[in-house]
Amino acid sequence: MREASVKSIDSGIETPALELRDVSHRYGEVLAVDRLNLAVGDGEVVCLLGPSGCGKTTVLRLAAGLETLQEGEIAIAGRSVAVAGMSSPPESRGVGLVFQDYALFPHLSVVDNVTFGLQGVASANREARALRALRDVGMEDHAARFPHMLSGGQQQRVALARALVAGPAVVLLDEPFSGLDARLRDKVRDQTLHALMESQAATLMVTHDAEEAMFMADRIAVMRDGRILQTGTPDDLYCRPASAFVAQLFGEINRLDGIVSGGAVATPLGALPAKGLEEGAAADVLIRPEALRLSHDAQGARGRVITSRMLGRTSLVHLSVEDGTVTGLHLHARAPGRFLPEEGQQLSVVLDSSQAFVFPAQDIK
Repeated sequence: MREASVKSIDSGIETPALELRDVSHRYGEVLAVDRLNLAVGDGEVVCLLGPSGCGKTTVLRLAAGLETLQEGEIAIAGRSVAVAGMSSPPESRGVGLVFQDYALFPHLSVVDNVTFGLQGVASANREARALRALRDVGMEDHAARFPHMLSGGQQQRVALARALVAGPAVVLLDEPFSGLDARLRDKVRDQTLHALMESQAATLMVTHDAEEAMFMADRIAVMRDGRILQTGTPDDLYCRPASAFVAQLFGEINRLDGIVSGGAVATPLGALPAKGLEEGAAADVLIRPEALRLSHDAQGARGRVITSRMLGRTSLVHLSVEDGTVTGLHLHARAPGRFLPEEGQQLSVVLDSSQAFVFPAQDIK
């Protein structure tokens, strides 16, 4: 097998810790992964984000060696580990795996589960290394317990310790927090991120949760129908989405219809530039709720409060904005902290155009 090139075609990373080149994979007639290119650098966390069935878990399984590569090439630390028809087994790739169900052995203690990840290491050193890995994830005091005695969050941390104990160059995480309740998920995500940063392993993580991807990732690769649509930092993807699909993936969106005229689309909140769209073309205008600034000033459009809800860190206000119809345009605005105007109250609505996006109408499914 040939060596991977020095520079990744995905991001310019010199000798990526993990690289997938022109990878495609089918299940019968279904094309699950379509000519995918992706690179992960040392110490970097990259999240594959997308809806169920988009191919992200297949990418992870191919990287792990759990699926036989059909097309393309996979390299780890510059060494090719898989090409079409030839593949190194998972145990020889130097990767750590954390599955969605954690896959702990129920008949083994916590420390023995972690020790299992040290096959090939002298037995005299195994327990000490396993205990050190458990200490790194805050589970050293539970070393003698068995998996059924642990909470979901504790099991997840044990699975992470087992993945990291051998000092792998690459860690692969498959929806690792999906089985946890919301409050515990936040805590375990934070602990996992710090453990990964400490390990300096390259990490490829699969998730369908955009907020989770933004919390964990240095870069996010958005997938749809087996392809990567856009790769970038969380800030890039949230503030500069390349398509309506990407914009919608990162949270609630107000959607307006419009027609391009004079290089812009007119809305009740003001005209927005429509770069790259032809004159007279149908367009979709996507506006994030936090882009609507509400006040009692006389500036901007006028909105009537339908209802408002306190959501904790933010408040959500349902508005009817004058648009020339009887009922008005129904929009959602999100304000920081507690902001609960009364039903029927008239407010000024000013648009932050940096959080409004114009795309071709057919771009949304």
